[in-house]
Amino acid sequence: MQLEVGPSSRSPSREGREEGAIGGDETPTSSTSSSAAAAEDANLERPLLLRTPQRAASDGAAGAAAAAGGGGVRRRAVSEPCLPARAERSRSFGRDVGHAAAETFLLTRLALILLRYLGIGYRWITKFLALCCYAMLLMPGFVQIGYYYFFSRQVRRSIVYGEQPRNRLDLYLPTNMNGLQPVVAFVTGGAWIIGYKAWGALLGRRLAERGVIVACIDYRNFPQGTISDMVEDASQGISFVCNNITSYGGDANRIYLVGQSAGAHIAACALLNQAIKECGEGESSSWSVSQIKAYFGISGGYNIVNLVDHFHARGLYRSIFLSIMEGEQSLRRFSPEVVVRDPSARHAVSLLPHIVLFHVRLLLMPFVVMVAKLI
Repeated sequence: MQLEVGPSSRSPSREGREEGAIGGDETPTSSTSSSAAAAEDANLERPLLLRTPQRAASDGAAGAAAAAGGGGVRRRAVSEPCLPARAERSRSFGRDVGHAAAETFLLTRLALILLRYLGIGYRWITKFLALCCYAMLLMPGFVQIGYYYFFSRQVRRSIVYGEQPRNRLDLYLPTNMNGLQPVVAFVTGGAWIIGYKAWGALLGRRLAERGVIVACIDYRNFPQGTISDMVEDASQGISFVCNNITSYGGDANRIYLVGQSAGAHIAACALLNQAIKECGEGESSSWSVSQIKAYFGISGGYNIVNLVDHFHARGLYRSIFLSIMEGEQSLRRFSPEVVVRDPSARHAVSLLPHIVLFHVRLLLMPFVVMVAKLI
């Protein structure tokens, strides 16, 4: 069905031109204006539903071209700027795919190296299967926390703090931030092998709900790195938090360091190494132990000299554990309890912040009494 417009329907511009002609006023018009008027007249003769909206010729030839071309030109003008955006999205998708492929290749290679260290042993296989069963039982909870981790606006994932592949951290921010908030720098556990920053998602969520900013620090795991690499990564992550947390609304005067299991051991080593470094002459550092208000160690092992047999009996075989700790000769150097008892480290110990240790007797990693400052 076509809706026709009667001849009495005239545009104001057309009437104006006719009135000018009747009154005898001759106003010179350009060819551009004439072509625009002709296009408008032709459009008025078309059925109402088939008309195309005209753009006013307001800027010389460019305006006339827009009016004469109708909606088609406008569609091209709108769509052309979208081409770079579409190309950028395509490149971004390609980068994501390439990154995922590289990470998959890296994880596969590291898994094969790890299997070569572990060999065929019933202990670690039994523990691994038990871990899988445990994860399956808790899967409903993992799905909920996973959704929060990937889709919450309060989570800032994979903030780069260093140059190594695992030098990333996640930030959990409170919803309502009134002023500067206290900060927790958290080093997750994972037997020095399966640690990952996302393991702290539940802690980050709960503390963020209570107005605390949580930074979960990732680090290289074995076989991608050994204990010295892990301690170095943790130290760089702590440095980033100390020097940049104010940009995210954190209070630099209220930073608390927390470590759990292997993360408690790594964080304690990083804290102690930093204190020793500050005692040396001419040593430059990017952060200071004085910036840490307190350290909380949860179910950590602080004398690994005494833990070799304990781990071996539970599937973390002596050969792989010594490889993680860079040989038997390095066990004492990476045992915080042993280090703080050394008279040469007395001044470094005096620089340490408040230390609080938590333990449960039935945990697989037994609590080892160490010197702690509880003030």
